Amino acid sequence: MTDTARILVCPGCGARNRVQAGREAQATCGKCRAAVFEPKPLELVAATFERQIAGSHAPLLVDFYSPTCGPCLMMVPQFEEAARALHPDVRLAKIDTSAEIEVATRFAIRAVPTLVLFRHGREIARQPGAMNARDIEAWVRSHL
Repeated sequence: MTDTARILVCPGCGARNRVQAGREAQATCGKCRAAVFEPKPLELVAATFERQIAGSHAPLLVDFYSPTCGPCLMMVPQFEEAARALHPDVRLAKIDTSAEIEVATRFAIRAVPTLVLFRHGREIARQPGAMNARDIEAWVRSHL
């Protein structure tokens, strides 16, 4: 990243935090003191999804999944590995399409798993189907 600081939304309380580049791993929320950016996927619901999309300067990769989907379940460890590999350049998150139907409908999710990459609040890329960690990382980096 070329910026010296960026805004990251706290996954705990939703507060916006200004974090110096290179210090994401050590950053704690100024409001609730929770870790602001960990190298693991966040589990989002509609309200936290909106806060992360609109409020954070970090690119956000969202796995739209269903807990009853075989390929989705097989992709869980791959997505977690990709979160570690992409940290701190990209935040990864998951949203359950069976619980958050409105969000899935809004983004026209037709199949699960579907990965959607957001930057500055806008969708910049989409990939349906399960992927391994190496392919997830390469796909994301090719779009940033």
